[in-house]
Amino acid sequence: MFDGPEDRNGRRNHDEIRLWADYVRAGAASYLVDDAGERGGLAPQAAFVIAGDLNADPQDGDSTRAAVRQLLDHERVNAGCVPLSAGGAEASAAQAGANRDHRGDPAADTADIGDDAVGNLRIDYVLPAAGLEVLGCGVFWPAAGQPGHAAAGFSDHRLVWVDLRIPARAGSP
Repeated sequence: MFDGPEDRNGRRNHDEIRLWADYVRAGAASYLVDDAGERGGLAPQAAFVIAGDLNADPQDGDSTRAAVRQLLDHERVNAGCVPLSAGGAEASAAQAGANRDHRGDPAADTADIGDDAVGNLRIDYVLPAAGLEVLGCGVFWPAAGQPGHAAAGFSDHRLVWVDLRIPARAGSP
């Protein structure tokens, strides 16, 4: 997206996501060095949540297909709860355009990028560590007539949420 035939932006996006995949793979990323001079990513027992706009849909759009799969299929990431919304599915059907050719579930879309060229995509994520219990997840994209429908359109991205149960650490109340 926003790129030429050399796909520089797409390749950069793939590598940015690879950095996160390497960071959470304990000891696999010796090129990563923290402020204390320690090499590698997170410790094997470390809890984490990767959250943000990754600009990569696992099935649609023009991102490198394997880009976000580096995290969605990662052994240390709990990607089992796919956030959904009624508004994403409704918008996809109403807009048609590029959405007609999409293969992914439109209820999982998190951004309205434009009807004709790109359509709606799943590009925003909240990805907890595999050791964290997911209680629920969703995308705040209310359908027409639901509370918050107008407010959701203030950005082309929609809020993605995940409810987690974080285990108490030993010695904590």
